[in-house]
Amino acid sequence: MNETVSIITPVYNSEKFIKQCIDSVLAQNYTDWELILSDDCSTDSSVEIIHEYLRRDKRIKLIQSVTNNGAGIARNQAIKQAAGRYIAFLDCDDFWHEQKLAKQLEYIRKNNLELVFSQYYVVEGDSNLPNFKICSPKTVTYKRMLCNDYIGFLTLLYDTKRIGKILMPEIRRRQDWAYKLKLLKSLKIAHGIQEPLAFYRIGNSSLSSNKIKLLKYNFKIYHEELGYSWLNSILRMINFLVHYFYYKAVSKKKVNYQHTSS
Repeated sequence: MNETVSIITPVYNSEKFIKQCIDSVLAQNYTDWELILSDDCSTDSSVEIIHEYLRRDKRIKLIQSVTNNGAGIARNQAIKQAAGRYIAFLDCDDFWHEQKLAKQLEYIRKNNLELVFSQYYVVEGDSNLPNFKICSPKTVTYKRMLCNDYIGFLTLLYDTKRIGKILMPEIRRRQDWAYKLKLLKSLKIAHGIQEPLAFYRIGNSSLSSNKIKLLKYNFKIYHEELGYSWLNSILRMINFLVHYFYYKAVSKKKVNYQHTSS
């Protein structure tokens, strides 16, 4: 099997940030990758911008949906077409450090792991310079993940040769957290690089920018996806809220970001 990384990027009305997203992939020190952009019926110039890149680099590919189905289904369309051994995720308004893939692949191979993640920076609004970083833990188990989402989806990378190609739950909201639970249920543990290798943007139209508003979707995952009773799902939702505020307080660290190229 090849050593290609298939990068999965759902796209919806992302003309403002899609160039930066794609450019951060083109800038990767590790060059054996394919970027699969799955457009979910954008109504802005996103697709036109992507076509400019398609003409420049054959590693970049585009899937276009005929109906708007949400990010989960858009990602699954890309996962099904992924040809690489490794799968990574990058949303259209986020971007990566140029060493993201190289450092994660070195780590996953050296330690004989199935899945890795990393810490990440947070940028706000239109800014490209982070004010703080999220200090993700060294390891995350399935049981721990049930209490809070400790893994930035844009930092996730896993080996399909070791665990197979996994599809996302086809739900509109919180499918990324449900997907990580699905992965960890079989893996038992995930390992995190203690270095920020990606940039997560908040303050946009994405619902994921406000976790409190997503509590009702957490309940649906506990109850409908994981099969817990109504009472157990409510208790777990409350427990999630407590863990979320505690983790936010201890993991968020101010930074004075200085960009350095290797």
